[in-house]
Amino acid sequence: MEANENPDPRSLTDAKSSEVPRRALGERRTEFVRIIVQCLYSLGYRRAAATLEAESGVSLDSPEYTALFFDVMAGRWDDCIATIESIEDMDCGARAAAAFLVWREHFLELLGLKDGFLMARDVLSERIAPLDMDRQRVHGLARLLISSEGIVNVEDRVRRRLGLLLDLVEVLPPWVRVPSARLEHLVEMTVLKQIASCFYHNSPGEVTLYEDHKCSQEQIPSKCSQILYDHKNEVWFVQFSHNGDYLASSSRDCTAIIWAVNKDDSISLKHVLEGHMKPISFLAWSPNDRMLLTCGNVEALKLWDVCDGTCKFTFTGGANRIISSCAWFPESEKIVCGSWEPDNRIFACDLEGNELEVWEGERMPKVTDLAVTPDGRCLISICSNKEILIRDFHRGNEWKIHEEHSITSLSLSSDGQFLIVNLNSEEIHLWSINVSSSLPDKFRGHKQGKYVIRSCFGGSNSLFVASGSEDSQRHRETPIKILTGHSMTVNCVSWNPAKPHMLASASDDRTVRIWMANEKYEKKQ
Repeated sequence: MEANENPDPRSLTDAKSSEVPRRALGERRTEFVRIIVQCLYSLGYRRAAATLEAESGVSLDSPEYTALFFDVMAGRWDDCIATIESIEDMDCGARAAAAFLVWREHFLELLGLKDGFLMARDVLSERIAPLDMDRQRVHGLARLLISSEGIVNVEDRVRRRLGLLLDLVEVLPPWVRVPSARLEHLVEMTVLKQIASCFYHNSPGEVTLYEDHKCSQEQIPSKCSQILYDHKNEVWFVQFSHNGDYLASSSRDCTAIIWAVNKDDSISLKHVLEGHMKPISFLAWSPNDRMLLTCGNVEALKLWDVCDGTCKFTFTGGANRIISSCAWFPESEKIVCGSWEPDNRIFACDLEGNELEVWEGERMPKVTDLAVTPDGRCLISICSNKEILIRDFHRGNEWKIHEEHSITSLSLSSDGQFLIVNLNSEEIHLWSINVSSSLPDKFRGHKQGKYVIRSCFGGSNSLFVASGSEDSQRHRETPIKILTGHSMTVNCVSWNPAKPHMLASASDDRTVRIWMANEKYEKKQ
């Protein structure tokens, strides 16, 4: 290089980093260039795409696709079939499907001509009928000879033929025409794979493409930032609101407390909810976070206004019924409750206690916990201690998942696709709701005997499972972090859905602890 020549900064690359892609590309160079060219065209950089085609000598479209394009648009159907027959790596089914598309279009266009009936009939009998295709599709075309429905008029030919090209691309090998948005799809799959392999993934923002993704374990909540001492007895339940702005806790002291989550991540008392005569074992936020349900232990269910902390209604269920569990439907306008005194029963009601639907009878098992999927499609209940009953309202069917050990609690993922149950065998089982499976994912590491321990999903995209213990990532059986600080049994944990760096835990030591990540996620530019 002469002294007066300046290097192009865009051409400077690290020797080691440039060697890897060159070696990896190898015979894939043509594929790589075609995919880049297609991406440039889709982004609107037509001149750049054309320049790359000219400089590399690699065209976006294969010769086979180019031939098909001109032959289809000109209606040269025999030439189209010849091109399809020349493509070597097609199985018989795909080849027949492509031929069917071509001859069907020819058939419909002939029907659109005044004197095309006899020619259309010949195409059907000589070209389409011999193909190895579903006979129902062939019979459907035969009926068009009588009804003339779906015929292609001359003015519709260009639109129809362009549609035929798109249909052919779906059945031809992908190298014939690069699939739409192929580079974008490859990048997305790479990002998802990196996230899936990231052991401590807890980043709520988008993953940058400029570097390999890797989260630090410091992004997992593990540092106790605050201890809440306002309860006067064991704290049995804790849960963040859906928007992450509030935290609610319930206690053996017969009260529940609504806490405010401040912008600086500190927690402050908002309302103390008094009115229950017995310990409060359970609570549930309405989907719109404006109301809170509290369930007394062998007592009534109360509905509270989050804004002013007043009790809006007390649900008794009639006949001195004892409500043991409850859940919200997604519109925040009705709830579902389970009870076993004086009889086993599940009922849905509005916010004034009017029953809307009831499930009862001699064969109704004892229900200990309930949940409704966020879309309102499925009701999930824990029955007879060892069964998970899933009722699909839309399909009108139900099915059961059997556990060998007693189930103490149930929790749903935020997307309603998965559930976890705590077992008194000191295991947590994760089940898919919509996919039939005989074996769950299992998590061990917590200690549970005679007490009810409640676990939860949490972190970015609910990728983690957190649990209390008397004494984990979803895809890992053993814990990745153990948080120490409580002096007695940890009954319940809740992960802030809006702030994945924040976790709350409730304990028999009468406190609620707030746990924060040592390293908050910061979005990279």
